[in-house]
Amino acid sequence: MFVCLFVFYEDRMNNESPAPPATGAITPLQQMVASCSGAILTSLFVTPLDVVKIRLQAQKNPFPKGKCFVYCNGLMDHICICENGNSKAWYKAPGHFSGTLDAFVNIVRREGIRSLWSGLPPTLVMAVPATVIYFTCYDQLCAALRVRMGEYAQMAPLLAGATARVGSVTVISPLELIRTKLQSQKQSYRELTQCIRSAVAKEGWLSLWRGLGPTLLRDVPFSAMYWYNYEMGKSWLCGLSNITEPTLTITFVSGAVSGSIASIVTLPFDVVKTRKQVELGELQAKNCKSASSTFYVMCRIVAENGFRGLFAGFLPRVIKVAPACAIMISSYEFGKAFFRKHNKERTHGPLSLA
Repeated sequence: MFVCLFVFYEDRMNNESPAPPATGAITPLQQMVASCSGAILTSLFVTPLDVVKIRLQAQKNPFPKGKCFVYCNGLMDHICICENGNSKAWYKAPGHFSGTLDAFVNIVRREGIRSLWSGLPPTLVMAVPATVIYFTCYDQLCAALRVRMGEYAQMAPLLAGATARVGSVTVISPLELIRTKLQSQKQSYRELTQCIRSAVAKEGWLSLWRGLGPTLLRDVPFSAMYWYNYEMGKSWLCGLSNITEPTLTITFVSGAVSGSIASIVTLPFDVVKTRKQVELGELQAKNCKSASSTFYVMCRIVAENGFRGLFAGFLPRVIKVAPACAIMISSYEFGKAFFRKHNKERTHGPLSLA
């Protein structure tokens, strides 16, 4: 839908716009529209899985005031802080569920189908821009690196993926910190501005990126492995099928497999990052400044649960990451293919008449 609206607007502005890109190429703006559409579709499909997971967690161990939990919309992990006295919050809704399927059925039956996307709109404000920055930067960097790396061009996705992730996470990290403060302390924007200025004056600008380290520790290796495996898998499947352009099925399968591999390899970093994220959120709710270092958190997990503790949640992470990666990349590639065809038609006229 978003792609079609963009094309309609683009056609209306055709007489005032510069010439379309070269045949087979798409503009950065078109890449942004394709990634935005993919991001929204991914959130719509994946969010219900996390909503059900959180409701089951809250049923087993009710969330007290100041308790944090991680909410994922398929694009980003967000820290949510339980609000004092808010018995109507979506994660505190009454209900007894015997399992995942029972939770799906009863939530829809009692609360309506819209409740499966509880908490989604506020998180999209950051998740969609972060995804757009990430995917657009990746494509631009990868294309440039392929030209400059010569015989090592096959390594371009690895370097481009890691670099694009560093950029997107660095841009969004202060906004996520601000969102968490707004939720936990119920401050007005004027009070929040004063709070941020005070923190910067006391601790410097780097205080706005508190918690960035654990996020980079997980997301940068994940992105590097994901994009390298995705591009290699896509090329291999295209060669196996004797085609030059990947189909929707090929991009979906390549995205799911590469996402699964990357999520398994980086699972210890994810466990540490989640523990650190929750700890930081709870400290912010209490207006505390100090927090354990990433290394200390990792040592504590090993001391409490052994090395197996670093691989906790193996199956749930793969079940969540694989479909999210598959839906996002296949939607993005579909959008890019649509714009390539659109650009060719603008340059040469309708393909059927060529």
